[in-house]
Amino acid sequence: MQKTIKRRPSPAHSLTNTGMPPLLEKLYAARGIEQAEQLQLNLQRLLKPNLKGLDEAATLLADAVVADARILIVGDFDADGATSSALAVLALQAMGAKQVDFLVPNRFEYGYGLTPEIVAVAAESHPDVIVTVDNGISSIDGVAAAQALGIAVVVTDHHLPGSELPAADAMVNPNQPGCEFASKSLAGVGVIFYVMNALKNELAQMGWFAEAGLSEPNMAQFLDLVALGTVADVVPLDDNNRILVEQGIRRIRAGVARPGILALLQVSGRSRERLVASDLGFALGPRLNAAGRLDDMSIGIRCLLSTHEDEALALAAELDNFNRDRKAIESGMQREALAMLDKLSVDESSDLPWGLCLYDATWHQGVIGILASRIKDRLHRPVIVFADSDEGQIKGSARSIPGLHIRDALDAVAARHPELLQKFGGHAMAAGMSIRTEDYQAFSEAFDAQVKRQLQPDDLQAVVQSDGELQDEEFDLSLARQLREAGPWGQHFPEPLFDGEFYLVQQRIVGEKHLKLVLARDEQKQNLVDAIAFNVDVKLWPNEHAEKIRAAFKLDVNEFRGRESLQLMVDYLEPL
Repeated sequence: MQKTIKRRPSPAHSLTNTGMPPLLEKLYAARGIEQAEQLQLNLQRLLKPNLKGLDEAATLLADAVVADARILIVGDFDADGATSSALAVLALQAMGAKQVDFLVPNRFEYGYGLTPEIVAVAAESHPDVIVTVDNGISSIDGVAAAQALGIAVVVTDHHLPGSELPAADAMVNPNQPGCEFASKSLAGVGVIFYVMNALKNELAQMGWFAEAGLSEPNMAQFLDLVALGTVADVVPLDDNNRILVEQGIRRIRAGVARPGILALLQVSGRSRERLVASDLGFALGPRLNAAGRLDDMSIGIRCLLSTHEDEALALAAELDNFNRDRKAIESGMQREALAMLDKLSVDESSDLPWGLCLYDATWHQGVIGILASRIKDRLHRPVIVFADSDEGQIKGSARSIPGLHIRDALDAVAARHPELLQKFGGHAMAAGMSIRTEDYQAFSEAFDAQVKRQLQPDDLQAVVQSDGELQDEEFDLSLARQLREAGPWGQHFPEPLFDGEFYLVQQRIVGEKHLKLVLARDEQKQNLVDAIAFNVDVKLWPNEHAEKIRAAFKLDVNEFRGRESLQLMVDYLEPL
């Protein structure tokens, strides 16, 4: 669809005397960096651990470790849940816990979170303590079921709470009412990292490590997992999260990382030494997520827990195969979804519902979130994709656009139509829900009506936020290298994107749907630069009638056979 390129306004403040290029100072200031010290991403600058419920959780878990209690980690089935589960198991073992195990609900049988059904499964291993990671804030019935069996429950989560909270023995979530922790954007893996740090400190004060003949663990060893889970969960990279991610990336680059993470890098063809945050988000994260989407996330957790290179590589290869299968399934579903829209005889803008719902009984429940994201990107409107679930029910996965908090929108639908939503939860930009199959049409209409109440027509116009135009001398390999190292870039701290007009010199399709370009910045076509645009509409490109284009692009370093060259990564292009 047609997009509008808008340049970021000049920031009200400026960074000066940092010793870095003026362009980089401008880019940082535009992303909210007000002081040079914010660029010092060292662990000493991490926020102090004033999370509500942290002391209670640390005390309960310390008593469990000392008493040799059975501790069961119950995780979520995505990359954040997998890294959170692995970190909890590894940290507890490093602190002397001998009876630690994990359980991840199969999304197709038990759904999300600590449900009474998954508690019944957990009870078979007779745990004394259940620790939820990346879930639990909405598990009112599950927590009650566990406690009725005499199992203590520690909830660690980061999702937004509902109006009612579970009566857990301890609960740590930066978004729970009354929590003063300044970063509300911690991923689930960040929350459990803080919990395990507090546990280590509690055990040290008790003299446990000396008594047990253990070395006090260095918690920095788990930052590779924190970085992966944080980036893969697409949480905003505020100062605190940027520190966690940067420190984890440094460890991975140095080779001081879990064998499973190094194996995932190997099967995805990414360089450990050149690793950046986007590699975690676009290469490692999807391979972990594919296990939870198609089969069993325990495979991903076992990969992260593995201490042997060969075993880790075998499990990573299995995850890579899942990801290939996921791509094939997603591609088929996307074709069907677009055909469904074509049958409605609508174009990509005027006649579509503002809040779009799609459902097909044959669609794969594990892939609907990705499909919702793809359709949302294509049409620039909130999208919910449904697939069959339990008998008489369908499950939906929602993705939103700036301006619409999707969980709040669902909350508003539930308030107006309490009979429609069986359950729901999520974030500002993503959510999940269950409804009765027979209510699909009514829900679709209610959701569209709610979106229309909250958005304006301009909100449905896709905007590409640009950092402006580059000068000729800034099309430079060394600047591209600097920008690559200047991150970590990610959600709410976007990688620099520029725009400009170029003359087309060459254009051809490579790899089925990627457009390889040679562009010139002058009419004489003397100053040439290579560029590539991924996943273009092959019905529109190559465009033999286009002589000139407007493009939004990132400066990138292309490495081929040991040689580096400048390449533009084109996010959006249109003929002029």
